[in-house]
Amino acid sequence: MSSAVAQRDQVVLREVSKTYETATGDTVALSPTDLTIAPGEFVSIVGPSGCGKTTLLQLLGGFLAPTTGELRVGADAIDGPSAERGVVFQAPTLYPWLSVRGNIEFGPKVRGVDKKTRRAESDRLLQLVGLGDVGAKRPYELSGGMQQRAQIARVLINDPRIILMDEPFGALDQLTRERLQVELLRLWRQAGKTIVFVTHSVEEAVFLSTRVLVMSARPGRVIVDRRIELPGDAALPGDTASGEGRVRDLTVTATPEFQALKSELAQAIYDAHR
Repeated sequence: MSSAVAQRDQVVLREVSKTYETATGDTVALSPTDLTIAPGEFVSIVGPSGCGKTTLLQLLGGFLAPTTGELRVGADAIDGPSAERGVVFQAPTLYPWLSVRGNIEFGPKVRGVDKKTRRAESDRLLQLVGLGDVGAKRPYELSGGMQQRAQIARVLINDPRIILMDEPFGALDQLTRERLQVELLRLWRQAGKTIVFVTHSVEEAVFLSTRVLVMSARPGRVIVDRRIELPGDAALPGDTASGEGRVRDLTVTATPEFQALKSELAQAIYDAHR
């Protein structure tokens, strides 16, 4: 990746804070925070409820304005929602009156992309997320896991520079969750996007990420910023080493290295909230 491209796609927060005004007084959800995320990183944010994880994600998405500080992607200020920052919510937000394909093509259609181009891209993404045979179905005909894959495809078709994910697998059963974790890593490898992922699960964060941020109790702040390297990892996006590497599989969760990282981060959360 050239230095020019890296600089253009770099996410930067400088002294960003968020205070909510309430009937009983001001609540500081996020203390002044400095953070830089390199292009192609998979960054997970962990911590207990109320620590500011979702607030931070909403600030990155442009859904909230910071009380202090500035947020940028490259030279561009984050001052509102943008198609360059796609969001995958915890609950799928598919339009029930559209087919799966119609949902995926909705964004390009609104932007005036011609039908032939939309169809070719939706075909590619339906195959990519393993839904090639259900494009004509309505969302209610799909399982929860399939709906989440459709939602991810709907984000990818807009070709965002950054994908923001707010506990997207939290409501799924364990088997479906594990399958989608592996699927998400495969998609991340192929698409080369920057992903910021909020989760309550330390295990999920360690398995998915190149980097994990641990947040303190309110007022939230980043107290641990941990690079994640596991057995079998090769060159990761943003590294200087050559080669695409391989997607982690669930067997890595049984390794001593994985368990040590999981324990380290869980202990950091526990220590911060005693």
